This record gives sequence, C-alpha cells and structure tokens, in this order.
Amino acid sequence: MSTETIRGMDHVGITVSDIDEATRFFEEAFGAEVIYDSVSRSDDDVKGEETENILNLFPGTRITTVRMMTLKHGPGLELFEMKGPEQNQPVRPSDYGLQHFAVYVDDINEAISLFERAGGEMFTSPQPLMFPTEVGDNNFFCYGRTPWGSVIELISLPSRMPYEDHTSLRRWKP
Repeated sequence: MSTETIRGMDHVGITVSDIDEATRFFEEAFGAEVIYDSVSRSDDDVKGEETENILNLFPGTRITTVRMMTLKHGPGLELFEMKGPEQNQPVRPSDYGLQHFAVYVDDINEAISLFERAGGEMFTSPQPLMFPTEVGDNNFFCYGRTPWGSVIELISLPSRMPYEDHTSLRRWKP
C-alpha cells in the first residue's frame, strides 16, 4: 500500500453561527467567492438519524445552510450553519469553529486503510456525496476522527458535478 493515492487538501469545513456574516468576512479578508450553496436558507433543513450518523453530528442537529467558497489558490472553504441542542468547542462537525478539513484522494478505500492504520477511526464506509450539487459517478466521501479528536474528511470527485452547469467557478482540485 502506498501513500501515492493522497493528492492534497480539498476544502476546509467551518461551522459558523451566521453564514452571511462569515461569507462577508471571507470575501473581505481573503477575496473568497461563493461558488454555490449546497443547502440554501429556502431549502428544507438537512437532518435526521442518517445524517447524524454519517457526519457524527450531535443528535437533533439540523444543517440549515451549506455554502462552498473558493479562494484564489488552494483548498476551498465549506461553511456550515447548523442549529443543534448542543454546540461547544470544536469536537464534532456540528460545533462552532473549524470542524474538519478534507483530503482529496484517488483511491478512497486505500486512503481509509492508511487512515485507520495510522490510528484514525472512520465514522462510516465511503458514501455518495449528500448534496444534489455534488453528485456524480464514484464521487464519494467519508468522515473520520484522528487519534487526538480532530475530524478529517476523505473525498474523491472523479466525475463532473451538477453545479458546474451553472457557474464558471470551480472547486479547487489538486
């Protein structure tokens, strides 16, 4: 098994209390641009036991808005606005602050093996991407926890995504 399957960081996920204020900050501070909303305020909240299990959310947490932003260079920023019965210091993706970062991989099963051999624990097996803007053949992700408690997402996006039909902006890829 080799580490050649690891390509680089895809995005950083950050749970925020106000997605519009966070968007303004990243636009002004870093010149970030909104690519798309995976979940907009007008959509139904993403919630339920399956979502809680896949993302390891505190029970009862609702994802109210999700926004993908791009920087000029490097990984994207995925902002999550979540409402939950318990939100504390960053430990779970439903808590405020930096909640995970994603590593782009070519072979997600090999990457999971490497992650677990290094002492990490995956929450689930690879899952198809959850949001309609990101679906595609063999587009998979899964979350896991490092030995010290940080959450990392492994992601592989070999197929074109539906959002690409609506904007010339693109997610960063290694």
